[in-house]
Amino acid sequence: MSTKKTAVIGMLSTQPQAEKIVLDLQRAGFGTNDISVLFPDKQVTRDFAVEKSTKAPEGASIGVGAGGATGATLGLLAGIGALAIPGAGPFIAAGPIMALLSGAAAGAAVGGIAGALIGMGIPEMEAKQYEGKLKSGGILLSVHVDSSDEKTRAKKILEADGAKHVYATGESKPPRMEAPAHHHR
Repeated sequence: MSTKKTAVIGMLSTQPQAEKIVLDLQRAGFGTNDISVLFPDKQVTRDFAVEKSTKAPEGASIGVGAGGATGATLGLLAGIGALAIPGAGPFIAAGPIMALLSGAAAGAAVGGIAGALIGMGIPEMEAKQYEGKLKSGGILLSVHVDSSDEKTRAKKILEADGAKHVYATGESKPPRMEAPAHHHR
C-alpha cells in the first residue's frame, strides 16, 4: 500500500526564492505535506524563526508576524520548527524532512543532515555535498512526488525558479556540484 515516493531536491540561495518555489509548487497541485525546506537558523532567517518557540497547535500559521509575507508561505508547511543538528548547528526545517532530521537529532541515526538525505535516497557523496552547501548558508527544498509526470513537473518548477543541483532520487546521475571557488587572493 505504501508506495515509495521519489524526492525532487534543489538548492536555493535566498528565502524569497524558496517562498516563490513553494507557491509555484502549490499552484501546480503539490500538497504542502509533500514539500520540505531546510535552512540554517542564522540572522537572515531570524525573523522567520521568531515564532518557533511558541507552542502553536499543529498546522497553525507559524510564519505570521515574520516580517509581512516573508516566512508566511514557509510557515504553512507541515511540522515547521527549529532543531539542533549535531555537528551542523541550528536549522529550521519543515515537511517530511523534519521527521528524518528529528530522528538524526535525537541520535537515532548517525550522520546529521547527510544521514537524513541518504535516508531520502540521495547517494552518500551527493548528500555530503548538499550538507556542505547547507552549512554554508544554502536552502534545501524538496518535494515528494508519486509519478514520473509529477517528478518532471517538479524539476521544471525548481529549475525555472533558479534552483541549483536539482536531483530526483532514484536517478542514475546525480547533479554535478561545482567545487567552491577559491577567491582569497
